[in-house]
Amino acid sequence: MKRSKTMELGVGLFMLAGIIGLIFLGLRVSGLSLASSTQTFHLEANFANIGSLKPRARVTMAGVTVGRVESIELDTEWYDARVVMKLDSDLEGQISRDSTAAILTAGLLGEQYIGLSIGGDPETLADGETIRDTQSAVVLEELIQQFVSSMANS
Repeated sequence: MKRSKTMELGVGLFMLAGIIGLIFLGLRVSGLSLASSTQTFHLEANFANIGSLKPRARVTMAGVTVGRVESIELDTEWYDARVVMKLDSDLEGQISRDSTAAILTAGLLGEQYIGLSIGGDPETLADGETIRDTQSAVVLEELIQQFVSSMANS
């Protein structure tokens, strides 16, 4: 009887460890975390077309992930997409005013993310300011449509 209880306890602990491992793996893959970091700052950028960019998409600099897209909304003044990015606090005061934000695609049909390129201006962007120089997403369907219509006109 005692051996059966010990076996059941061991199996129960093994199952609990497996479930905790799956939760941890799911959080890591999705980019979420249980601890909310307060060591961030926000920048905004307006794009004419964001393609399939989603909240929580990566923000990279030189290929290194330095933040995430926090929100995407329509700017009703200019009718552009306003993207709010949450960046690591290490970069605060390091991103120059003439920096560029571009929507890039990982591979041919991969996920879209924002790539930041630093400019040379000695003045930097503060928390909540807007990156002015942006490059919209390249939408594959639009490129195909342009190619087909140019072939039909030839």
